Amino acid sequence: MRNTRNFSSFRPVQSVLRAHDLLSAFGDSSESLRLSELVRRTGLNKTTAFRMLTTLVQCGLLAEVAGQGYQLRVQLKKRPRYRFGYALQSSEFAFSRAVADSLQRSAAAADIDLLLLDNRDSPRTAIKNADIFIREKIDLVIESQTDARVAGQISDKFRQAGIPIIAVEIPLPGAKYFGANNTQAGLMAGRHLARWAETHWNGAVDELLLLELPKAGQLPNARILGSLLGVLERFAGLSNRQIRVLKTNGHQEAAYEKVREHLRKTRARRVLVSAINDPCALGALSAFRETGRENHCAIAGQNASQEVHFELQNRGSGLIGSVGYFPERYGEGVIPIALDLLAGRSVPPATFVKHQMVTAANFHSFYPPEAATGKSSAQSFREIQI
Repeated sequence: MRNTRNFSSFRPVQSVLRAHDLLSAFGDSSESLRLSELVRRTGLNKTTAFRMLTTLVQCGLLAEVAGQGYQLRVQLKKRPRYRFGYALQSSEFAFSRAVADSLQRSAAAADIDLLLLDNRDSPRTAIKNADIFIREKIDLVIESQTDARVAGQISDKFRQAGIPIIAVEIPLPGAKYFGANNTQAGLMAGRHLARWAETHWNGAVDELLLLELPKAGQLPNARILGSLLGVLERFAGLSNRQIRVLKTNGHQEAAYEKVREHLRKTRARRVLVSAINDPCALGALSAFRETGRENHCAIAGQNASQEVHFELQNRGSGLIGSVGYFPERYGEGVIPIALDLLAGRSVPPATFVKHQMVTAANFHSFYPPEAATGKSSAQSFREIQI
């Protein structure tokens, strides 16, 4: 009797898929690759990769070449080259440019074509860019746009076109998420502000100023809630009158105007400021600095991206720290997830980056001076923008 079982309902065998990844990492049978390079290309754990390589050698699919690593002993049918799209939030932001650079590097290493489009922090532009990706028949989209009002519309376009989505930093319905653990990042900022106030102001805080981004929706603004909770852990006596929330659009100039207007009305001399992102933190710093009140503030940002690196190295700055997201590493995490999605492998709904507080005291442990390339990410983005 003929077997009519539907094998499409079976889950793929992970060890076979990983073995295929190792074999596919080779360009051809003449290429020799060491274990470290194979780990980099596939994203596999080093121990797992070594065990699989040993098995593949025993099966005759690979050969171990003394001093050179491994070589193919079979010819594999190459998969079609993938085309990914990345719609970055805005090239105005150093964070977005760093993510673009990182994705570009990781995509190139995986032999993936990457089409970059700039959402320009505009919902209308984000919708147009979604249409471009669909028209270009992109295999997978990496999306970063801040306006929650159009998130469903953008997701629905990709769903109807059968294009999987990875949402970077700002969640989208139906998309896999990669980025901040917003509540934890906020807690980290709030606790850092509170400890700083205890050390430098003997615990005397007149006001807590929170700079939020309403249009981004509830989850990104969990950073602000987390900041509030982090401060209140140590300063539970702060009254509602001492806690002020300013609504921003996420840009430096607008945050500057909001904070400057607020400073005209307040006489608070010891003000803790927690900002939704680094541009808003810089806007607040400019307002305090311009009014001669920089020594009256302690500001924490979010992202620790390139635009605040100068201030983070300055121990006298009112910007006392920023929660690190390390966007220059995003490609190393996003591209393997994208490939797993397209291969039908199990992918968690959310992958969070590991946050660390970046300050003047530890800045060079994260960004050593010798790591500077001399080429800005802004220039790199302009070269590939279409």
